[in-house]
Amino acid sequence: MADLTWDDAARSRLIDVLKRDALRLGSFTLASGRSSHYYIDGRKVTLSAEGARLIALGVIDRLAAHPELAAVGGLTMGADPIVGATLALAPWHGRGDLRGFLVRKQAKSHGMGNLVEGPLASGSAVAILDDVATTGGSSLQAIEAVEAMGCKVALVVVVLDRLEGAADAFRAKGIPFHPLLTIRDLGVEPLAPA
Repeated sequence: MADLTWDDAARSRLIDVLKRDALRLGSFTLASGRSSHYYIDGRKVTLSAEGARLIALGVIDRLAAHPELAAVGGLTMGADPIVGATLALAPWHGRGDLRGFLVRKQAKSHGMGNLVEGPLASGSAVAILDDVATTGGSSLQAIEAVEAMGCKVALVVVVLDRLEGAADAFRAKGIPFHPLLTIRDLGVEPLAPA
């Protein structure tokens, strides 16, 4: 069985996998409308067996200091595979009680009309997960949704921080931010501030 420990070897391997499978150099327009000399296609890694395992180990490592957490989740689509992988490995790290949730970009117009899906109870302490953080907009949208349910966001964990303002956005809300890696770990310099 593969190693289930987040250590320097796992971190180095995740860097290698991101460089090989997710990092694209060129000219790209980001969701924010800004132009960038690189793009991270996070789902190329989060939706692979090796990438999902490495990321889940890193997430679980960050969650270890927060035994009060009842659930992990985030905005669909970036968070979906990370949530699933984290829940799959959580029992091997003493967190078989952990639950997951996903935040839709907008509430369903049919059925229960849910904005947040999953077994999330009001008052729960949660961690927000995402693949890539630029300004933090996706995670902030998820935070708003779960706080509206009465949940307390204990921390935000992302696979990769582009170093373009997300840390400041979470600091302004008083929420600890824990990226597994930054864009500099991939040997790429971040964009200059807008």
